[in-house]
Amino acid sequence: MTQENLSGVIVATALPFAEDANAPAGLRPDLDRYAEHCRWLIDNGCRGVGPNGSLGEYSSLTDEERRAVARTAIQTVGSDGVVVVGVHGAGAHQARHWAELAAEDGADGVLCLPPTMYRANKGEVIHHFEEVAKAGLPIMVYNNPIDTKVDLTPDLLAEIAQIDNVVAVKEFSGDVRRVLEIREVAPGLNVVAGADDVTLESLLMGASGWFAGFPNVFPAESALLYSLAKEGNLARARALYEPLVAAFRWDSRTEFVQAIKYGMDMAGRYGGPCRPPRGPLATADRTRLESDMRRATEYLRANPVAA
Repeated sequence: MTQENLSGVIVATALPFAEDANAPAGLRPDLDRYAEHCRWLIDNGCRGVGPNGSLGEYSSLTDEERRAVARTAIQTVGSDGVVVVGVHGAGAHQARHWAELAAEDGADGVLCLPPTMYRANKGEVIHHFEEVAKAGLPIMVYNNPIDTKVDLTPDLLAEIAQIDNVVAVKEFSGDVRRVLEIREVAPGLNVVAGADDVTLESLLMGASGWFAGFPNVFPAESALLYSLAKEGNLARARALYEPLVAAFRWDSRTEFVQAIKYGMDMAGRYGGPCRPPRGPLATADRTRLESDMRRATEYLRANPVAA
């Protein structure tokens, strides 16, 4: 996982489930459908995929399911893209375990939150990533202070960047001012846009890539948006981004998994149900999302990317 292959759009993949009375909550990961989805994302211009993130509902999977999902992505993508496996865990020993399995299975790198379910202090955060680094794979640390209540500030990232194998940060704070600040204090660390609804702003400020949610719905369009931003074609990038950004905002909401899966259904793909604790979208949320999706799809029908 080098700077070169961190460029482009890496999609935090949604995980399809199939009904199965013998599976937890009556739903099993549909690995055949998941493999098809990973292939579709790569074929539509995305640089890679990220299995077992929050969007992949990793915390609701059994250990066997979680490893099978990662292996499916790795085997499907092969040498055609990069696979950055989510190795999030409550403790350093758990995250390191998942990183070691990812290395064994042939992943290109790992995405790792600070300790989940516990508001870790600075020393505990650094220890967490030091342990994950022992697995030997490149690490993209994940700053998501909304969910973890731990903020990987630029000063803290400058220290984390000194750990061997830490190569990037997925920045999800929503504060685009941090892109330049992180690059100033940790110049060797790749800053990757993490929140879809500030993607263009982040890329224009120097983010090297985009680790994305809503491109599960619009992969070709998202790949084009990335290219336009990196080329400095601001007029075309804004023309494409503005009709999409209302949908992209769902990536930063609590119900982002349900919203992205429902968006996939609306776009003619398969999103399907979520495992508990996530249930269906409330009626008001579904109505609002449908409006946001219509804005995006009506623009894209009138301005197809292939044209």
